[in-house]
Amino acid sequence: MLDKTYRPDAFEARLYELWERSGRFACDPNSARRPYTIMMPPPNVTGSLHMGHALTFTIQDILIRFERMRGRDALWQPGTDHAGIATEIVVSNQLEEEGKSRGDLGRDGFIERVWQWKEQSGGTITRQLRRLGVSADWARERFTMDAGLSAAVRRVFVTLYREGLIYRDKRLVNWDPEMHTVISDLEVDNRETSGKLWHIRYPVEGMPGRYLVVATTRPETMLGDTGVAVHPDDERYSDLVGKQVRLPLVGRLIPVVADQHADPEMGSGAVKITPAHDFNDFDVGRRHGLDMINIFDRDARLTDAVPEPYRGLDRFEARERVLADLETQGLIEKVDDHTLMVPHHDRSGVVIEPWLTDQWFCNAAELAKPAIEAVESGRTQFVPRNWENTFFDWLRNIQPWCISRQLWWGHQIPAWYGPNGDVFVAETEEEAAREAAAKYAKPVPLERDPDVLDTWFSSGLWPFSTLGWPEKTPELARYYPTDVLVTGFDIIFFWVARMMMQGIHFMGDVPFRTVYIHALVRDERGQKMSKSRGNIVDPLDLIERYGCDALRFTLAALASPGRNINLVESRIESSRNFATKLWNAARYAEMNGCALAPGYDPRAATLTVNRWIAAATRDCAAAVTIALEAFRFDEAAHRLYHFVWGTFCDWYLEFSKPILQGADEAARTETQQTTGWVLAQILRLLHPIMPFISEELWHELGGDKAGMLMVEPWPELPPDLHDPAAAAEMDWVVEAVSAIRAIRAEMNVPAAAKVPLLVKDAEPETAARLERHRDHFLGLARVDSFAPSETVPPGSVPAVVAGATLILLLGEIVDLAKEKARLGKEIGRLDADLAKFAAKLANPAFLSKAKPEIVDEQREREADTRRDRDRLQAAYERLEAV
Repeated sequence: MLDKTYRPDAFEARLYELWERSGRFACDPNSARRPYTIMMPPPNVTGSLHMGHALTFTIQDILIRFERMRGRDALWQPGTDHAGIATEIVVSNQLEEEGKSRGDLGRDGFIERVWQWKEQSGGTITRQLRRLGVSADWARERFTMDAGLSAAVRRVFVTLYREGLIYRDKRLVNWDPEMHTVISDLEVDNRETSGKLWHIRYPVEGMPGRYLVVATTRPETMLGDTGVAVHPDDERYSDLVGKQVRLPLVGRLIPVVADQHADPEMGSGAVKITPAHDFNDFDVGRRHGLDMINIFDRDARLTDAVPEPYRGLDRFEARERVLADLETQGLIEKVDDHTLMVPHHDRSGVVIEPWLTDQWFCNAAELAKPAIEAVESGRTQFVPRNWENTFFDWLRNIQPWCISRQLWWGHQIPAWYGPNGDVFVAETEEEAAREAAAKYAKPVPLERDPDVLDTWFSSGLWPFSTLGWPEKTPELARYYPTDVLVTGFDIIFFWVARMMMQGIHFMGDVPFRTVYIHALVRDERGQKMSKSRGNIVDPLDLIERYGCDALRFTLAALASPGRNINLVESRIESSRNFATKLWNAARYAEMNGCALAPGYDPRAATLTVNRWIAAATRDCAAAVTIALEAFRFDEAAHRLYHFVWGTFCDWYLEFSKPILQGADEAARTETQQTTGWVLAQILRLLHPIMPFISEELWHELGGDKAGMLMVEPWPELPPDLHDPAAAAEMDWVVEAVSAIRAIRAEMNVPAAAKVPLLVKDAEPETAARLERHRDHFLGLARVDSFAPSETVPPGSVPAVVAGATLILLLGEIVDLAKEKARLGKEIGRLDADLAKFAAKLANPAFLSKAKPEIVDEQREREADTRRDRDRLQAAYERLEAV
């Protein structure tokens, strides 16, 4: 017998252990079933479960469980990413606590220490994913630095190098002057900062007394200026284009160039060009052949490329010295307060410095062309489709991809240097040595490049490297291309594009047929979750309090396309209440002998109420199937919620109570079997979203022969279950009882009060229905008598339903005049609220300055208020007509 109380902690861990031990998460490469593959976006090995993980892995698990039940050979390939910078920081911090540093251990010792830490702590995230119910093929778990994937990385690097698509170059990069490494754009955290905008006079050479004023937020970089740009159409400076200005404090003459980069509306319209320390300036410098003077070293201290007084200064110390000297020389025209975005490394917290340095690059523009064509031709489709535009925009404007990092933990670049600097790129040191010996005509010592590869380089190979490439494995032939990639929009460029480029190049086909882009999870006010805001919600805490199914159902129900998820804890509580409702319904069914009836055919049912619920179940199953196929997880969850809570629990179980408690044995047996059959379909339909409660109830209600729900077939119910006559009759009963309940609620009729019911203008079929379902009206609508009426008498409230007017005699129970006054007052309050919403939403200043999620919240509140107002207005008008 089911426990009286729904307690998910009593069975969730037990069930997961049962699933994993059964081996049912595993794919079967020898199966004749059609494969279905999802590649798990590998979480950082340093990480722990956060709400973004909870959303993306819930969605993936829904799809995997859905397709597994539909008979597909499902592979959900799990694994973790070595997360170069993040992991190096974690282990370096551990060493610091011990009074040590990386340098104390040396490269080999440090890497050995990282592997030790990975073995001890690297399984945290995968254990937490199990707590979320993730049904991945754990036996196939991979790590981006395991032997097989490392071999794939080396093969790709060497191949691209030999094809001329990987090369060394001196370009501008994001540099962390504390960690001494390049970082990717994704690791740059642009923070809004209050600063200054200094307007500096640059003397025009040969034109005494004339200055070209430029504005800058980083005056220290002027020491590396090699030009000033003005817009070609800016008539104020047309006579200066081609002339030179003298760089203050340095004395170097630099040219004035005409370039579209200069905005006539910004500042003075003239901009200083520092190609070695600004990404836009770098492009301008290349267009005009300007010198590139690197004035910083790797610590962001000024080099010998600047005048002697500034050499060796930290960049921020140099700023103060430069400003003081400019002020002394009378070259600062004015200073404005200015809000700017300052780039920081999201890991170390250090201000990032754009820095000109030699790095390894990949010709991403060339690799992007087939990826663009694949999406244009529909071989890979984005859901929602609008994200294709983001994909195109990024890839059509892609820059060379800096793939080298100055770290120790990661895939060390397979390149060796000879005595005179010649580079030998090979998969092994032995191969590189042979190439070097052939070139030098003798064996020579080689020094390996110390850099490692960008983490995105190895994770970009994930869809095929995890399946055994470069070996031609059966898994690679069977499971590539994959079916769906589930990820957030923030890594379309960093990860999705990389996988597309490398997958097409090395496999000759796209890595996935569909890319489903989900929303971001924010707090209840629509703000991004962050430690600094103190608004991070731990999914494991929510699971502990409400159960895993409640969290999963909430995330699915909120996963509307194109909208971020504002996570309100009350929604998770509501989902737990839904699980409790299902649990109680199952317990009621068990107490009334309604066990699962796997062999029952509901088409044999004779009772109207049973034929109605069978048809409604079929309609629900069809709608949920369509929703999941279309990645509308929200629609699937909402349809299940309304069917289970409303149609099944609130209506069918109430309608069937008199039958189950009656003397007609045949009717009781049919209703028991129908109830058990409907519950079985509900549990199947709910399983992908709420796997734990559905599996537990399946075992409890099905007994020893029930088997495992996770591999039960998905409900594909026949169309002939639909019975139009039964549906019309029972839907009418629901409508009529609901109308009476609505009047009772609107008029504040006491719950225990029984009300006389008059029936006016009843059609013959309606009168027959009322008679057949008299017990339902007496019990569910709290009606104490039926009587026909030719009029709507004073002190009564009517409700029009199909085929009749139902009239409640309330005069002796409710003061209708008082209720009318109350409703009028409440309507007035809501009208005032609606006026406030209208004013705010019509205010251009609010719409332009408020965050989109705040505007959406206001619109939702307005819609909710309008619905409440319309409902009360309808009740008021009913009283007006009395």
